[in-house]
Amino acid sequence: MARAVGVVFLLVGVLGFVPGITADHDELHVMGPESQAMLLGLLQVSVLHNALHLLYGVAAFACSATPSAAHKYLVLGGLGYLVLALIGTASMAAGLDNPIPVNGWDDLLHYGLAVGMVGLGYVGYRRHRARWGTF
Repeated sequence: MARAVGVVFLLVGVLGFVPGITADHDELHVMGPESQAMLLGLLQVSVLHNALHLLYGVAAFACSATPSAAHKYLVLGGLGYLVLALIGTASMAAGLDNPIPVNGWDDLLHYGLAVGMVGLGYVGYRRHRARWGTF
């Protein structure tokens, strides 16, 4: 499960740099709200945002070596996305600049990723315990 999540993150991280897949690619900035590039025309991205996706993808493959590390990656990574979503929501509500540009679609996706990753981590943990008895 961690590897599958990692593939998605790597794909999204790379696509964030591809003109055509990312609208207004010429507006892609390193970080901050001035980056107006939009992945798939919906999700606001920057170089930093894309780099974080790539980092999450690489971490998934590194952590997928053992069930315990994969579980921790999914749960802690999901909690990281929850924090990112909360920061995005709070910064938008307060009108503050966020170094990682996000819009409402990004926030919804980040909340979904948080729930999905933590859920996958829990399911994987339960399956492993049921099959092998330990973790």
